Amino acid sequence: MKLQAKAIDGFLRRPDPKVRAVLLYGPDAGLVRDRALTLGRTVVPDLSDPFRVAEFLGRAIADDPARLTDEAAAISFTGGRRLIRVRDAEDNCAAAFTAFLDSPPPGDSLVVVEAGDLGTRSKLRLLFEGAETGAAIPCYVEEEASLGRVIADILQEHGLTADQEALSFLAGNLVGDRMVARGEMEKLALYMGDAKRVRLEDAEACIGDSAALSMDEPIWAAADGDFATLDRSLGRLFAEGTSPVPILRGAQRHFQRLQLIAAQVAAGKPAEAAVDAIRPPVFFKLKTRLVGQARRWSLPLIRQALERLVEAEADCKRTNMPDQTICARVLFQLSSLARR
Repeated sequence: MKLQAKAIDGFLRRPDPKVRAVLLYGPDAGLVRDRALTLGRTVVPDLSDPFRVAEFLGRAIADDPARLTDEAAAISFTGGRRLIRVRDAEDNCAAAFTAFLDSPPPGDSLVVVEAGDLGTRSKLRLLFEGAETGAAIPCYVEEEASLGRVIADILQEHGLTADQEALSFLAGNLVGDRMVARGEMEKLALYMGDAKRVRLEDAEACIGDSAALSMDEPIWAAADGDFATLDRSLGRLFAEGTSPVPILRGAQRHFQRLQLIAAQVAAGKPAEAAVDAIRPPVFFKLKTRLVGQARRWSLPLIRQALERLVEAEADCKRTNMPDQTICARVLFQLSSLARR
């Protein structure tokens, strides 16, 4: 079955008993991972339990399809349901899951499958979407408003509430990877100590450059016209397995904010004042850079940049060109525009 967006949260908290395998896929690897953990804990509270949890890479299942059925049919020595986790699954696993979903083994074990950004023609994705005993859950990059609600929920788990400005800042700077956001909230909870209300200054002081802004580094470099930093940071993100689509989405958000600032500057407002007025507020260490970009980028150039970014995202979905090549090409084009 294919789950609609409004049904996903409810399913993650209480999966349908007839579903024996769940496929989580999409460009936000952090969201895939976070949802897999949430789903897994409905079966086994301790995901490190060696008797009730088995974990494999997708290629192991592709090489030995019977292993999937054997693990799903196994009985835990300590009792309780078993969880089988399959990481880095691709279409080469489709044959193994076809046999599994057509005739699930006896028992109540659950198989949770994590995959990357599968296209609409993916064999694995189509299989899970059409199976009665399987479910497919897409994990797309969250918008700031959606992530803001998630952040508020995570903080509430730690007994914390947050000012609206703090939530806006956190969502604006952590959008793009759910696991990064969750990790930063864990750090923020420790930072707060006995305090229960997160203020903007708390969020700014706690969210560090390396964690919160690593996804944005090539975007800022492109807007600065910094070829060397763009090349280095983009290469690092790709080497870590970051999908190009979240980077392109982040670039669109950055230039949309820059467009708002540039419009105020064009109307006669000083660049510093325009940057200070933007919401959510920019990370304080980046204000000087954003002021420089506001002076460098005209409204016509920003519109041209946004058109190219939207086209690049569309190309990632409708062409056979490598996504990383498309992403790198457009960011270097923007960097060239910044140097004009």
